Amino acid sequence: MERPLAVAITGGIAAGKSEALAAFARHGASVLSSDEIVHGIYRGDAALQDALRARWGDAVFAHGEVDRAAVGRIVFADPDELAWLESQLHPLVRIVSERWLDEVRAMDDPPAIAAVEIPLLYETGGEARFDKVVVITASESVREERRGAFADREARLIPDEEKIRRADFAYVNDGTLEELDVFVAGVVRELTSAS
Repeated sequence: MERPLAVAITGGIAAGKSEALAAFARHGASVLSSDEIVHGIYRGDAALQDALRARWGDAVFAHGEVDRAAVGRIVFADPDELAWLESQLHPLVRIVSERWLDEVRAMDDPPAIAAVEIPLLYETGGEARFDKVVVITASESVREERRGAFADREARLIPDEEKIRRADFAYVNDGTLEELDVFVAGVVRELTSAS
């Protein structure tokens, strides 16, 4: 096995992807969050900021920075605006994540696993860039308890059942963080024992 093994973590809204990513970090993986990438792009990409301002005006800026809540109110109310935003963001996120993976691979002693949390992995056709895929799901009631109503945002996503069918590993995250950690530890053991 070439080190590191590139692992994508994906799943539905409020399923616990970020907690799974944190568990991978605890078990020795290098980790990267697409959400953190987006935060960085919003802060540092002047061309994207100009495009947002041209499309939506100063209403999506607060204190000189992109106001993610204001952007969210626009895009989650209008599928066309969401599609436009994703067309701007997804190529940039892919560039940053690929650069990060290259940097991890170039380390003198790379970790066994490099894990990237990518909420829209299957929706963007990104799974081909990874050696393994881990899907984190949770029951609708648990996810609503964590995040509130989200059905309007999830209707455009590939159903969890399909994601699970396509994944190498899947976990229903309706329990405790400790149980999630045990699952991730098992995945790490299985992936590293194959090397």
